Amino acid sequence: MRQIVLDTETTGLNPRTGDRVIEVGCVELHNRMLTGNNFHRYINPERDSEEGALAVHGLTSEFLRDKPKFAEIAQELREYIQGAEVIIHNAPFDLGFLNAEFKLLGLPTFTEHCSGVIDTLVNAKEMHPGKRNSLDALCDRYGVSNAHRKLHGALLDAELLADVYLSMTRGQNSMWMETEEESSAGGELLVAVPLAAIIVLAASADEESEHLSVLGGLDKAVKGACIWRSYADA
Repeated sequence: MRQIVLDTETTGLNPRTGDRVIEVGCVELHNRMLTGNNFHRYINPERDSEEGALAVHGLTSEFLRDKPKFAEIAQELREYIQGAEVIIHNAPFDLGFLNAEFKLLGLPTFTEHCSGVIDTLVNAKEMHPGKRNSLDALCDRYGVSNAHRKLHGALLDAELLADVYLSMTRGQNSMWMETEEESSAGGELLVAVPLAAIIVLAASADEESEHLSVLGGLDKAVKGACIWRSYADA
């Protein structure tokens, strides 16, 4: 399955009052693996950013003046996200701006190009009710390092969100075979399946390769060697 983790930066908070997209950052996942096939563009919005927005992203009008206009990158973006499931934190904000940009060009809405949208803010609120669920808070909760995030940046935030999303949805992978258990009169748990009945199947070369890729993702999340490396190298 192809998924795109996406973030934008904008000149302000409301596309209905003329605010525009100034940066798009996308990170591609294929079957939950980072592919490195990312999409990143700065965009000349043909207007200044509001003071509050500028304080968030730091992208000045001078920096953006020689960058392409949205019309010049729209086709690239359409082809890149076509048919993918898109993952966004606080999706209504980014989709509101992207749909507005597509509408200005007479194109079908951004969402019509996607197979679906996952809002990680909605998911996080369901998983962690009553807690802070900003991207920074989720990075702290899931052990994703964001120490290098001084200002908001679309590609950087998409990369952080990709790590957070994979951590949020990894689930609990048990290394033990599930067995039926029953309590004896003394309260001890008895295994219903005898040990001799367990069949051990060796991993194939493809499965070992995929396992190493997962370990690589865990290494990245902990900024070092994850504990499972000691088992993989044994």
